[in-house]
Amino acid sequence: MPNYMQTYRKWQADPEAFWAVAAREIDWVEPASRVFDPGQGIYGRWFVGATCNTCWNCVDRHVASGRGDQTAVIHDSPVTGMKTSFTFTQVQAHVGALAHVLRAKGVTRGDRVIIYMPMVAEAIFAMLACARLGAVHSTVFGGFAAPELATRIDDARPKAIISASCGIERSRVIDYKALLDEALDLAVSSPDFCLILQRDAQVCDLTPGRDADYADLVGTALAQGHMAECVPVAATDPLYILYTSGTTGQPKGVVRDNGGHMVALKWSMRYHYGVEPGDVFWAASDIGWVVGHSYICYAPLLHGCTTVVYEGKPVGTPDAGAFWRVIQEHKVAALFAAPTAIRAVKKEDPDGHLVRRYDFSNFRTLFLAGERADTAVIEWAGRHIGRPVVNHWWQTETGWPMTGNPVGLGILPDKAGSTGVPMPGYDIRVLDDAGVQVAPGILGNIVCKLPLPPSSLPTLWNADDRFTNSYLSQFPGYYATSDAGVMDEDGYVHIMARTDDVINVAGHRLSTGAMEEVIASHPDVAECAVVGVADELKTELPLGLYVVRDGARTDTDQIEKELVALVRERIGAVAALRSAVKVDRLPKTRSGKILRGIIRAMANGEEWKVPAVIEDPAALPEINDALGARGMIRSATVSTD
Repeated sequence: MPNYMQTYRKWQADPEAFWAVAAREIDWVEPASRVFDPGQGIYGRWFVGATCNTCWNCVDRHVASGRGDQTAVIHDSPVTGMKTSFTFTQVQAHVGALAHVLRAKGVTRGDRVIIYMPMVAEAIFAMLACARLGAVHSTVFGGFAAPELATRIDDARPKAIISASCGIERSRVIDYKALLDEALDLAVSSPDFCLILQRDAQVCDLTPGRDADYADLVGTALAQGHMAECVPVAATDPLYILYTSGTTGQPKGVVRDNGGHMVALKWSMRYHYGVEPGDVFWAASDIGWVVGHSYICYAPLLHGCTTVVYEGKPVGTPDAGAFWRVIQEHKVAALFAAPTAIRAVKKEDPDGHLVRRYDFSNFRTLFLAGERADTAVIEWAGRHIGRPVVNHWWQTETGWPMTGNPVGLGILPDKAGSTGVPMPGYDIRVLDDAGVQVAPGILGNIVCKLPLPPSSLPTLWNADDRFTNSYLSQFPGYYATSDAGVMDEDGYVHIMARTDDVINVAGHRLSTGAMEEVIASHPDVAECAVVGVADELKTELPLGLYVVRDGARTDTDQIEKELVALVRERIGAVAALRSAVKVDRLPKTRSGKILRGIIRAMANGEEWKVPAVIEDPAALPEINDALGARGMIRSATVSTD
């Protein structure tokens, strides 16, 4: 591993020098007086004293360097049948015009703007327009429930909200404006104004005195050639707030700064993802999630790539070949998707018939992240696509990969089930609950030695104490990821589960993720989940749920016996898996993460509630019924809070 090891050791030897070199890829208004200042912030701050503008680096500098005619943004919407492309020059005009409108209405540096939009190009323009003015955007997943949106409004206290009349999915139209109005009725804080993008699928009424038509105002500014200039901000100023779920029910506002964010993302595009300026990069996510922030909007444009904004699903828009069609049509070089998306494709096209219909000549790499990627889905994708499949791991809090297989440094030997090796900037350790480092191959708490690298959160929005208590207190000197796993003798990291998903079976700490890996390897299984259920004798016992692939056998009793035997064979009798229940679907968030905590609460008879982030609420009563039919549920109650 000469290229990777040489690079990682160079970072280890002198982190400040390493990131100072990486920072040369960014245009600065004023350079940093200190690359890293340990006396600033909670654990130190990067690029102290520097001033910059993220929008300039994403858009204007490409136009200024003569690349304005290159396509910057492709909007591909199978749910509406529309496809639109924008060059860097056109993006500059749209973003500059929107920034002019926002500035004319009083939005200035440091003001917050909430963006509550579907997957349209205007959502990217809105993020960039805020960055252009030095305003702090908080992009909320389009279609989020009104109470959740209201909570974010009250926490961020935005001067403006940019939204749309509706969102469009394959089987329904979601009334965004009604949700926004309800949220504003619930919230204590209120914006000065709202900009509403009217969509043909459903036009909404505007609230007099508060709402303005996006197309009217921005269209007029475009026609008149108005373009707000880029406002210099401190590298340590916040670029955005991204809310992630918190254990208390109050969402945590992850803060991302301007300078360190740009440096790390730009580095990651070339060295981790292995793409170059001019390549087409597609992150099949949503702008409401961190992947959408980092790798739909900012990183590709910083690097001079073309980015794809996809308004559709991996299946059903129109079929399980949707992703491959986009790759062929737009000459995608690299795709970043969640494992659950590939599982959905695999379930509907297990033999890869649809894959073979499309041209992959421009395609180089498939990247998976966002949840555990089992070996079965990685092997299926690699076999049918015929390209490297790179599993990697990172979090909302870090903003870019913590571990992976650095394609741009020369792809490393793959290890089944691993998320790869630590990226420069991350000194990853595995500790036991007492904070003592464990030996290679031993399950423990995954942590990262402080300081965190550029782009990682410096704090939570208006909640320094909560930041410290949530991430830094459990293991002093380290950032606690709340993930459990192992690091092997070669330095590869294996993320097995969230720490909440490590179960205690008769005194043995076992990973539910390891059991899921085994169950997912069964030829009839499309996807699965394992949770711990309370047991008087053994403390906890694992319970498996699985979904069969299309065309699988219908003898579920036999499949269950085979799954129990398979776990016993590969993990041992200590795993004590005795039940594997077939279900039609698993409850997931809209980003594809399985809601294991709710399944566990159901089986244990604990109170649970339908979360705002759920993709398909009907999956929950189906699982409740399936567990009840097997006598595996203890009168769980549903909270209406």
